[in-house]
Parts: sequence; structure tokens; C-alpha cells
Amino acid sequence: MRIGILTQPLYCNYGGLLQCYALQHTLQRMGHEAIVVRREWNRQYSFKGACIYYVKHIVKMLMGKRESWHYYVAQEKRDYIAQNTYKFINKHIIPYSNYCYSTEELRNEVERLQLDAIIVGSDQVWRPHYSPCQPNYFLDFLPLDSRIKRISYAASFGGDDWLFSPELTAQCSKLLKRFDAVSVREQSAIGLCKKYFNVDAVQVLDPTMLLESVDYKVIIGSCSKDRGSLFCYILDRTDEKNNIIKKIAERVGKKPFESMPELSDEVYNLYGKIDKCIYPPVEDWVSAFMEADMVVTDSFHGTVFSIIFNKPFWVVGNESRGMARFQSLLSMYGLEDRLITAKSLQEIDFNTAIKWDSVNEKRRMLQVKSKEFITKALL
Repeated sequence: MRIGILTQPLYCNYGGLLQCYALQHTLQRMGHEAIVVRREWNRQYSFKGACIYYVKHIVKMLMGKRESWHYYVAQEKRDYIAQNTYKFINKHIIPYSNYCYSTEELRNEVERLQLDAIIVGSDQVWRPHYSPCQPNYFLDFLPLDSRIKRISYAASFGGDDWLFSPELTAQCSKLLKRFDAVSVREQSAIGLCKKYFNVDAVQVLDPTMLLESVDYKVIIGSCSKDRGSLFCYILDRTDEKNNIIKKIAERVGKKPFESMPELSDEVYNLYGKIDKCIYPPVEDWVSAFMEADMVVTDSFHGTVFSIIFNKPFWVVGNESRGMARFQSLLSMYGLEDRLITAKSLQEIDFNTAIKWDSVNEKRRMLQVKSKEFITKALL
């Protein structure tokens, strides 16, 4: 079959890039032609625009409104800091479609590709403000009489809170009822689909977990480096998290190291010290898990790759990015005790071993279930 994969815009999100790679790779191994459909943002903002954006959001927050803090800078600056991740896309996530910056362009591109099915997912494709146009990820651009199969694979809302407006909820509910098969990544998302969309969904693995560590070692090649032994993959740095890392490093006697830009890609950095915002190659990030003796992370996919590479890990809860994702993932493997906070540090034995034989067996069973879902959905 000729299958289109509609995922979030491919940028500097290591986990997002690799889930797309893994789903495409899995479908290709199953004998299908898998094409990534490139739905991208179409925003050209300036430093002045950023200031206006943040002022408006602060006012809305003071008024008690829930707001998502996402600001997308001018395309040329985004391309500059993503130069290494784009190389990965062009080498490993192929084939992919023409870029689509609107619903109309997406509709025309899908028609041109002559697809037999479209799979929406994975990652937070159903989290408003994380996607260029939310209804697109419920396939609003397909005609009612389209013969293209509609499938979601491991789609995520990002958390337990419902962020859809009543109007968007009604629209997406109608669209999702047209799907041939619906799967989600988190256990809690099953309840959200039923409560707000009146649609039954099943839970499947994040696509990255459909592949094995050996599959990712092929990507790494010879880029392995001697950087340290405690890999710290922290998306949202705080003094508290820095203190947690310092204490863990002291307790286990390991040298911390990272694989992230020197400076975050905040607007004031991108319009100032942009050279320090360039993301390291994806291969360097993956190899960090292979090199590490232990991992500390506040990232969902940081947790995923720790499990894939069978590395002892500790997860610092990241509420701003959705706790449901972590809780669901850890509960799958009986690893809830790996979630830590600053208050729990003194009570934890950081040398506690993980029973990897049990974890790996559970993952094998979930792989079979997840691949069966794809096979049946495409029949």
C-alpha cells in the first residue's frame, strides 16, 4: 500500500524526528510504501512581533485564561539552528512530500500522491498549538467520499487536561468518527476520545519503541564520543533540576554530560547569539544513550530511549509538557518508581537495578499488539 504519514512539523525535536523515522521504517519493513506528508508552519515573525506576542499572552494569563507559550521565529533562523536535524531528515526520513503550508496545499498534495491510506501520528499531534492546523490532523482535507483509509497511530493529546474549544471539539469529533481505526499513545487518551469525541480508541506503543537498539546503532555509525557517563537530557532547565542532577552525580559518582545547544532557542537568543542555539546532530543525541551508564531526563522520548537502550534512568516530572505521558509510559513497564522529585531524592537508592528481562519481554508483547493494530487497520 501507498501510505502517507501525517505528523507534526519536523524541526529540532529529537523525539519527534525519531518517532517519524521509526513509523516510516516500520511500515517499509511491513512491505508498504510510506511517504511522510510535510505539513509545516507558515510564520514569519520578528523580534518586535515576539515582544507583542508575549505581552498579549501575559495579559491573557492575568485574566485567568489558559494559554500555550509557543512562538515561532522567522523561517531562516529556524532553518539555521536546525541545520543538523535537517541533514538527518534528508538522509533518513525519505521519501517525503512537498511542503504544505495550508489546508488547500495539503489537499492538493495528498491528491497528487495518490495515497491508499493516511496515518496520523505519532507524538502530540492532537495537542492544540502544537500543530499548524488542528483539524488537518483529523483529516479535514479529505472529501467525504474519499477511499483513502483514515488511521491514527499513537496520537497524543499531551496530557489529561482538555485544551480543545467547544467548537473545535465538535468539529474534530465529527471528523474522527470517519476514521477506520483509532489508536492513541497514552492510557488516559482512551478516556478523552470516548468522553469528548464519543470514539473508541486503543493504546499502542510510541513508534520509536517498535524498533530495537540495533536499529538505532545503524544510525549512529561511528559518531560515538567519550563525553561522560551520566547523560542529562533536560528540556526545561530550572535551578531545581540542576540541583537534582548535581546530587545524583555526586551520589553515583558519574560525570554529567549533555547533547543540547549551549543556549536555548528563545527569541532573545535567536536574535542575538544564534550560533550557540544550533542543535547537535541527531546521531550525537542517540549515541549519548548508548554511551551513558545512567540517564536523567524530563523528556518523554528521553525516557523511551533509556528503555530501548536498557540504561538505568531517572525521570524528573515535567508538568508543563504533560505528566500523563510519563505516567502512562512508566506504568506500561512497572517503572513508576523511576519518577522522582526534589523532595524524594533522600529516599531513593540510585543504584537500584531495573529488571530489564521483564521490561524487554513486556515491550516485545506490546510490539506485537501494536503491529497487529497497523496490519488490521490497513486491511
